[in-house]
Amino acid sequence: MRNLDMTSLRSFVAVADHGGVTKAAGMLNFTQSAVSMQLKRLEEMLGIDLLDRSNRRVSLTAAGEQLLSYARRMVEMNDEAMARLTSKKYEGEIIMGVPHDIVYPVVPQVLQQFSAEFPRMKVQLLSAYTTQLKEQFDRGEVDIILTTEAEPDARAEVLDERPLCWIGAPGGHAWRQRPLRYASGRNCLFRPGTIAVMEQAGLDWENAVDTYSDRTIEATVSADLAVTAMIEGTEPQQLSQVRHGGELPDLGMQKISMYVQDRSAPEVARRVAEMLRLGYAGQRQGGQRQQRDVA
Repeated sequence: MRNLDMTSLRSFVAVADHGGVTKAAGMLNFTQSAVSMQLKRLEEMLGIDLLDRSNRRVSLTAAGEQLLSYARRMVEMNDEAMARLTSKKYEGEIIMGVPHDIVYPVVPQVLQQFSAEFPRMKVQLLSAYTTQLKEQFDRGEVDIILTTEAEPDARAEVLDERPLCWIGAPGGHAWRQRPLRYASGRNCLFRPGTIAVMEQAGLDWENAVDTYSDRTIEATVSADLAVTAMIEGTEPQQLSQVRHGGELPDLGMQKISMYVQDRSAPEVARRVAEMLRLGYAGQRQGGQRQQRDVA
C-alpha cells in the first residue's frame, strides 16, 4: 500500500492556489527548490503529470485538477486532527447537566464521540431534575444542559417532543387499582402536571411513596406497587409503558430541550450541541421506523 506524503500534498495545494512555485514557497516558508522537489516526488509516486509547465504560469493538468479536491480535504483533515490532539485551545473541561431519565440512550453516545474528537478535554456529567439544572445554568455552573419541559423558555433549542406516558411493571396490574397509587419524587417536574391531569379527570389517586430518590420510585413501580409518568422511550428496561386502552387520562407532551452557555468555548460548545442534535434526530427517526413497522 502506497501513502501520499502530506508535505507534498500541502506543496501541491499551495502551488495550485497561488499560481506558481515562487509564491507557494513564500507562503509555506520553503525554498523554491524544496517546493519543486515535493511536486516532483508527488508526480513520481503517482506516475502522472500534475502540472502543465508549457506556459509561464503554472496550470493544472486534468489529473492535477482531480487530485486537488482530494488534497485539500486531506490537508484540512490533517490540520484539524493535529489541532484537536495537540492544541491547548482544546484543553479544559466542559460540564453537562442531564435529567436522569433522559441520560440513555443519546448522552453516552455523545460522550464517547466527544472524547474521541477532543481527547485533551474532560467532560463532567451532572444528573439532576430540570429545575435544579436550570438554576445551576443560570448561576453559570454548567456549560450545557438538557431539560424536560412542556414549555421551555426562549433560550432553549427543542431537540425532540414526545408524549408523557404512564409507566408500570411489565404485565403489572397496579394501574387498575383505585385509588391509583402514583409514585414520583418530590422534585419531579412531571409531578404537578400529572396530579392536575388526574384531578381534572376525576381519577381517585394516592401517593405511593414520599421520596427524593429516583431509585426508590423505580423499585416501587417495578414491584407493581404503583405507576409513574415518564417520557415515551426513556423508561428503564425493568419497566414498561402501561397499555391502559384509555382507562387512564392522557398526560400530554413534553419537550427535550438544550441550553448552551454563551461563555463556553465556541467551537467545542457548537460541536457538543451538534452531536446532541444529531443524536436525538437519529433516535426520532428510529422511533418513526418502529411505528411504521408496527403499523
